[in-house]
Amino acid sequence: MTVKQVTLWRKEVQNAPGILAEVLEPLAASGANLRVVMGYALGDTGRAAVEVFPVTGKKLTQAATQAGLQPAQVAALFVEGDDRPGLGAAMARGIANAGVNIEFVVAQTVGRKFSAVFGFRSADDARAAAKAIKAAAKPARTAKPRRKR
Repeated sequence: MTVKQVTLWRKEVQNAPGILAEVLEPLAASGANLRVVMGYALGDTGRAAVEVFPVTGKKLTQAATQAGLQPAQVAALFVEGDDRPGLGAAMARGIANAGVNIEFVVAQTVGRKFSAVFGFRSADDARAAAKAIKAAAKPARTAKPRRKR
């Protein structure tokens, strides 16, 4: 499993048909190969947010900036690895036991692999959560049955 701190790039937009395409098209034209795209309404405000990752390199950073995206203020972790039953619950419990509140999580499984983006209020919370996630990823030890003599 890999756990790394990442910077999401974000833009608030009008919640209307075609807006997501308008945000993504300049990135695609610059050669972006995005791993994460999130788009969601901001309640009943008529507004929405678009968040993407990764934005790296001069060309892509320039395209993102021109599209109105900016580095988000949320501390985020990108987590990926082999999936197994109960892993999401174990990560959530580990983060909770570390005393950290999750601001948001988006996760998916494809085949036997999973990826997730966790958001936190601060970089300190993200660091504590990263430790908890790594600990949760370790398979639980099972006691070996004793032999009868």
